[in-house]
Amino acid sequence: MSQSRKIVVDGDACPVKTEIIAVARSFGLPVLMVSSYDHVLRAEEGVTVVQVDRGADSADLYIANHIAAGDVVITQDYGLAALALGKRCKVLSNRGQEYEDSKMDFMLEGRHARAVERRRGHYSKGPKAITAEEKTFFQHKLTKLLRILQENV
Repeated sequence: MSQSRKIVVDGDACPVKTEIIAVARSFGLPVLMVSSYDHVLRAEEGVTVVQVDRGADSADLYIANHIAAGDVVITQDYGLAALALGKRCKVLSNRGQEYEDSKMDFMLEGRHARAVERRRGHYSKGPKAITAEEKTFFQHKLTKLLRILQENV
């Protein structure tokens, strides 16, 4: 696998940090976790932690400015996913969904529609808490993605 490849994590509210670190170690890949100062993350071997200010898009902007083609980005933010895809990164949600260019317009339109509804005072419950089975599924998806990338080097 390319020495410059890394796994970059949108660490705010990411429920699969432990799984990401375990998979990254098995592939010998560095991890960059980015979060706001509101979330406490611990640096450990192979994991660099960067904390940014509380601004709504601070973590996303930091990540967008520090990723390169071939990196793997973990985020549940569609806007960041679109930026990462534009930089030729592979992007997974924290539930193991691989984002694709062909679906981003639809996903971004849905995000916009939900934002409009929130401005009107209509709030949804948000995503359900992630289950142990979903964490395992995510770990398998990340492992499979990294194996494919490793084979295509």
